[in-house]
Amino acid sequence: MKLYISVDMEGITGLVDPTFVDSRQYNYTRGQRIMTEEANHVIEAAFGEGCSEVVVNDSHSKMNNLLIEKLHPETQLITGDVKPLSMVQGLDSSFAGAAFLGYHTRAGRKGVLSHTMIFGVRNMYINGLEVGELGFNAMVAGYYGVPVLLVAGDDETALEAEALIPGVTTAVVKKRVSRTAALSLTPEKSGELLRQKTREALAGHSRVKPLIPPEKPVLSVEFANYGQAEWAHLIPGTSIDGGSPVVTFQAKDILEAYRAMIAMTELAMKAAFS
Repeated sequence: MKLYISVDMEGITGLVDPTFVDSRQYNYTRGQRIMTEEANHVIEAAFGEGCSEVVVNDSHSKMNNLLIEKLHPETQLITGDVKPLSMVQGLDSSFAGAAFLGYHTRAGRKGVLSHTMIFGVRNMYINGLEVGELGFNAMVAGYYGVPVLLVAGDDETALEAEALIPGVTTAVVKKRVSRTAALSLTPEKSGELLRQKTREALAGHSRVKPLIPPEKPVLSVEFANYGQAEWAHLIPGTSIDGGSPVVTFQAKDILEAYRAMIAMTELAMKAAFS
């Protein structure tokens, strides 16, 4: 059994504000260490349950956060950017399941450090269904027939995952107090929880079905301001609502929709500097 692990940062144990997840801030190196330890708990439990191969994709910001020298030696790590499929780079039909660690809720929702890709996104939809990073990534996994077996993050993220993916195992490592505060387990206790939940997720993998995406999805992204939408609209094939900052793209499949979303959000960030 091959396991794919996507590791974000905002949902990691004890990480509650930008000082932990921004490489320019003073708590970032602490965040890296805790993030790497958290990934190792799941990796070691997966190998202990008989997984033959574990591939980890660093999925936060510049995607070079995990300390490779501290990872389980049998792990394969996808690190750095640019990645055509970003948070799900390297995922394909050869994997029996996926785990999403350090995940957070979508933009505009309750949850620690909630957002969708960039802080300039208000809402994102696939065929009218509101999705965040968790939902969009799960659809890409579903395109390959891969079920998401485990999601770890705060309590609000667990609720979002359970609503999207029936039967998914969730690991709540912290409970939201506000968007930048939480009641958190210690790393030692979250490690025990993650190992237990990984074992449960792998044992019950047959009960979880892939989240199958629509065949010809329509992607809609609502930005915080019209300037961001104008930058995103530079992508050929997009349309823009004349009265609101919503950019729409008709994709041939979920992979094309995902790449369009990455391009839109990267372009939209330029509006902050123009």
